[in-house]
Amino acid sequence: MNIANFVNIENLSGPALERALAQELETRLAAIPWLRGWKVQLTSGSADPGFDILATLPLPSGGKAALCIECKRELRPRAFRMLSERRIHPPGRPDIIIPVLAMPWVSPGMAAVCQANKWSWFDLAGNHFIDVPGLLQLSHTGNEPAHARPRPSANLGTAEAARIIRALLAAPSIGKPWTQRELREACSPEVSIGLVNKVVRHLREEDVLSPGDDEGFRMRDPMKLLAAWRDAYRFKRHSRIGYFTLMQGKTLQSALAQLGARAAGGAAYAVFSAAENQAPHVRQPKTWLYVRSRDLSLLEKLAEAKTVDSGENMVVLVPEDEGVFYSGEGADKQAGRLGCTNIIQTYVDLWHAGGRGQEAAEALLNQRIKPDWKRQGFPV
Repeated sequence: MNIANFVNIENLSGPALERALAQELETRLAAIPWLRGWKVQLTSGSADPGFDILATLPLPSGGKAALCIECKRELRPRAFRMLSERRIHPPGRPDIIIPVLAMPWVSPGMAAVCQANKWSWFDLAGNHFIDVPGLLQLSHTGNEPAHARPRPSANLGTAEAARIIRALLAAPSIGKPWTQRELREACSPEVSIGLVNKVVRHLREEDVLSPGDDEGFRMRDPMKLLAAWRDAYRFKRHSRIGYFTLMQGKTLQSALAQLGARAAGGAAYAVFSAAENQAPHVRQPKTWLYVRSRDLSLLEKLAEAKTVDSGENMVVLVPEDEGVFYSGEGADKQAGRLGCTNIIQTYVDLWHAGGRGQEAAEALLNQRIKPDWKRQGFPV
């Protein structure tokens, strides 16, 4: 498709959007030199077949395949589920019927939903996945949107939204039914009921949460929520300070246990050091901690630590928000030892920490997080 043919792609809707998407599909099909006899047409004006564009393609064995294309300006995964349940009635009794979603831009998440439900898809940016068994499979991704992306109804990258997500994903509460007020009370630090309502509404639109009894809700897809938060999470917002200490082993462990007792919830093993306790996989020589800014002098005294510009053996993260210390039921606590961040917090921190962090995050996911979900009845 030549985007220049359209004055303002952001204003495309209705028939104009359908024509643009039909032209995009024609461009894809015309690029296949051996494919002959195909046809693309709009279905408006005829008896409603349950879709917007019909493309017919001849099959090598005779007969034809029908691509039944539903055009949407934007679509959330929850709405896709309802769309996929609709019946479509292409004319001419085709041998193969392929449902297809077409939009100005199909996000990677929406593309995954389509393919998991055996739908093909394409967008105006040139991204596509079109699968006609026995005839062809076209696939291309990675093009940036040709228009402004739809704004999500909630920003999962804020510190306040993170407090809600931690509460939702903390085991064993992940399997429980919630009301918005109960979820607000579970968050630490507190958040407004208005924000809870906004985030819950967004997660229901994304098909992460499903309706429960008495206007409540339940977790539907914890991996999808964890991945969305991981991608939105801003690890670099935490200040990082390099320290050096001569303390090692049990001596350092004892000093940090004292820090935990005296800081009253303002210090915790983090990132790689938390992972070593929660799912040992990647060994590395540094001690990683979250410490509140007002407790840094206490850390320096107890651990006999000094700030350094290089050669650090202790990495201290001063958190943007004290929600990182949220334990829920998923923290690993041992007597006489500084506690760890919740395994969900450890996972997202590892993912963004660099080095072998993503490798350690995957180990934590497979050894601890998914088994926790499986015990709660979620498929993993």
